[in-house]
Amino acid sequence: MYTILAILAALVLYVVFIYNGLVKSRQMAEEAWSGIDVQLKRRADLIPNLIETVKGYAGHEKSTLEEVVALRNKAQAVPAGDVEGRAVAEGLLGQALGRVIALAEAYPDLKANQNFLELQRSLETIEGEIQMSRRYYNGAARDLNVKVESFPSNLVAGQFGFAKKPYFEIANEADRAVPTVKF
Repeated sequence: MYTILAILAALVLYVVFIYNGLVKSRQMAEEAWSGIDVQLKRRADLIPNLIETVKGYAGHEKSTLEEVVALRNKAQAVPAGDVEGRAVAEGLLGQALGRVIALAEAYPDLKANQNFLELQRSLETIEGEIQMSRRYYNGAARDLNVKVESFPSNLVAGQFGFAKKPYFEIANEADRAVPTVKF
């Protein structure tokens, strides 16, 4: 009798241990996603200043500048939990930002403008932080996904509604291309 109770108690404790591990992994993935969201917001906040600075020098490049603004608005309109949608929108925005930075090549006065140089440095810093945040999120998502799919934690995950998290990836190969910028 005591043996059966001891086995049942051990089994319940094991399920609790697995459940708590799944909760921790899910929270880490959500915290990691909020880190990406913060960095993307910082980049989005920088874009209007960059556009205004470039606009003064390259006013006839209106279509490029309008495209960046439209893509920024589209990226910000993606629902908070839509990782894949956000990845696509941010990839397109990154490409458009590369084209704006590349405009400086055609405008020597813009290349020498202190505001532009400062904004460019800020954008480079933020892009590096976005990259780090993406790696952290993908690692946290991987850890959760392994637990959701591995035996015996998959039994607990299935019972309590834990689901895999999508990776923050660039879906379009063209988005992976680094724009060529020469100064």
